[in-house]
Amino acid sequence: MHQSRDPLPAPDSRVRVRGAREHNLRGVDVDIPRDALTVFTGVSGSGKSSLAFGTIYAEAQRRYFESVAPYARRLIHQIGAPKVDSITGLPPAVSLEQRRSSPGSRSSVGTVTLLSNSLRMLYSRAGTYPPGAPRLDSDSFSPNTAAGACPSCHGLGRIHRTSEELLVPEPGLSIRQGAIAAWPGAWQGKNLRDILEALGHDVDRPWRELPAKDREWILFTEEQPVVTVHPVRDADRIQRPYQGTYMSAHRYVMRTFSDSKSATLRARAEGFLADSSCPVCEGRRLRPEALAVTFAGYGIAELAAMALTGLDGVLAAAPLEDEAARVLARDLRARIGPVVELGLGYLSLDRAAPTLSAGELQRLRLATQLRSGLFGVVYVLDEPSAGLHPADTEALLGVLDRLKEAGNTVFVVEHDLSVVRHADWLVDVGPLAGEHGGQVLYSGPPQELAGVARSATARHLFAAPEPAGARRPVRTATGSVRLSGVDRHNLRDVHVPFPLGVFTAVTGVSGSGKSTLVGQALAREVAGRLAEPDFPVRRLVEVDQKPIGRTPRSNLATYTGLFDVVRKLFTAAPEARARGWKAGRFSFNVPGGRCETCQGEGFVSVELLFLPSTYAPCPQCAGARYNAETLEVRYAGLNIAEVLGLTVEAAAGFFAEVPAAARSLRALEDIGLGYLRLGQPATELSGGEAQRIKLATELQRLRRDHTLYLLDEPTTGLHPADVRVLLRQLHGLVDAGHSVVVVEHDMAAVAGADWVIDLGPGGGAEGGRIVASGTPAEVAAAGTGRTARYLARALEGGAVYQVV
Repeated sequence: MHQSRDPLPAPDSRVRVRGAREHNLRGVDVDIPRDALTVFTGVSGSGKSSLAFGTIYAEAQRRYFESVAPYARRLIHQIGAPKVDSITGLPPAVSLEQRRSSPGSRSSVGTVTLLSNSLRMLYSRAGTYPPGAPRLDSDSFSPNTAAGACPSCHGLGRIHRTSEELLVPEPGLSIRQGAIAAWPGAWQGKNLRDILEALGHDVDRPWRELPAKDREWILFTEEQPVVTVHPVRDADRIQRPYQGTYMSAHRYVMRTFSDSKSATLRARAEGFLADSSCPVCEGRRLRPEALAVTFAGYGIAELAAMALTGLDGVLAAAPLEDEAARVLARDLRARIGPVVELGLGYLSLDRAAPTLSAGELQRLRLATQLRSGLFGVVYVLDEPSAGLHPADTEALLGVLDRLKEAGNTVFVVEHDLSVVRHADWLVDVGPLAGEHGGQVLYSGPPQELAGVARSATARHLFAAPEPAGARRPVRTATGSVRLSGVDRHNLRDVHVPFPLGVFTAVTGVSGSGKSTLVGQALAREVAGRLAEPDFPVRRLVEVDQKPIGRTPRSNLATYTGLFDVVRKLFTAAPEARARGWKAGRFSFNVPGGRCETCQGEGFVSVELLFLPSTYAPCPQCAGARYNAETLEVRYAGLNIAEVLGLTVEAAAGFFAEVPAAARSLRALEDIGLGYLRLGQPATELSGGEAQRIKLATELQRLRRDHTLYLLDEPTTGLHPADVRVLLRQLHGLVDAGHSVVVVEHDMAAVAGADWVIDLGPGGGAEGGRIVASGTPAEVAAAGTGRTARYLARALEGGAVYQVV
């Protein structure tokens, strides 16, 4: 007998978050549709990343780990459970964050996109081999394997060598006077000189007068003779004979460079080395037998060095004689397509991953996901438009739509208004940053956000155009710095003047040469001329997005110098003076005042036998980082740990009567960082926050000398409300008589500049030329580069940040 069953309940079409309390979120409840493009918006520090990454993605990741066998779980670095009551309707999630671990030196565009695997397979299966040569497997075409790597340079393509000229820069000096500059200083260098003297070498004769064979042995011998040294007696010290081992200057430099844990010592050793192309493989990184194999007349190193657009052209035109070649070439072209579509066709497979920007790296991962064929998952993306020209952002929107159409849910944390307008659903977090944020102001279709009065996003998304007459007039330059014949990377014989006394924006698509022109050519030219008495620029300040520190021990207070002021205040407190404590007592980095259980980290690793180790607040100090005695000392009612827990905004009130602290805090507040905690670890800060901290540190020591400020995409990662605050500071610098040059993609910021230099027309080999320069209106009217129409649109629509 047939028995009917109740139909299965329909799956929930929404991700439902209840009681999210991660970081500054205040018990947030929100429902977000699946199979849609949802953008999380809000000012910097409002809590949108805490909701998208810290809560939703973290919970998806935790559930995945829970499904893994306990033994395997031990091998995976696991984050703790997010602070949330419940999340229902949550599919598996894929995260594409910008702040990922830095790729290694052997990582490249080819390895990130997996394109290298396909290219190696193509050469292995369909390459043309020399007569009689055996067929190689794909590993033999990889510089990262023992089978493929050139034995001379170990697959790096470059070797470090030294020479007598580098090791002995002043041959007129004697060894005792320090002719061998590469040797260590202090007693270790004296020790080596004493050993040489004991070996019978003349250490008082000028270096150039020593016999050539002696000079060669002293600098380059691999021998390590042991000799008894009788040191010269000092009047006040007894020095006994000892057995000394000799080490040549070359051996010392190479050992220090490869083995030293000290970055300072390694950098010093590198100064005595010349980096050159490997003479065996000529920089191509592979063994001769792999380099001898060709495809369509090219060796694998030649194809790997081509821009992806060029590689695609070679594959399209190549005669494919067998099925294996056709399948592999088709697969390669299908993988190259999304990368080119995302505006990265100028990259080559052998481009080292550490040289890529965070935005480029994220887009490469995104292109790889397009080929993965996954469906039914949540993609969580962190500002995918960061570092993108508006023309590239349009291509990005097409890729996000395709991920959605393939049956996926796409969550994007984003500030770019063109991406916000393109969303199916908006989750707006705010109203402000830090403790003044953490609430969901709105969750729904973009057009209905207009009715939310407290939303900073709404004010910019639906802003009425401002009349052109209300704009600040364009400033007149007071002089210029002219670059002539710049030949670097893809810049070819570039001649361009940079006006002084004005705000200049340098624009162009990704890879057009903007950062090379500003961060290398202009910076080097100005730095080299600062000493000239009639040069108009007296100081150069470069503000980039590199971290202000790479460990949690570096934080906002230590970087800005504020921590020194705070420790002096605590040292002057009556309890500290009575105990004779110095400023070091109030540092969590040195023994004495710190909690020794956690060594001043604030947390400890907990071993869980069959489960992965996890981190928990230190049981001794409960996360305060200091020992109990140190915390007994108070300044104005707070101990040192409580002061580090203050936000910049709260600290500004607390230290209002301390000029040295107030100035620093005011600079941070003025640049929109009032929500950050003083003790916020450097590892928790975004690139944009790090850049603004650097700028605030400069602003607090503002001098009257004409300063040139160079900034690399300062608006990256900023909400339009924060961009307005930042630009007010930058324009204030120009009004004070300084010069500002920014590399910029935000057309509303560019429209408010005094001068625009547009590079292009494309990226890579298709870029590197000045396509237009002039006032924003002139560049927009010229219509020559890819920037012109977007700049014209910003000027016509009144999308200019008014910072007057």
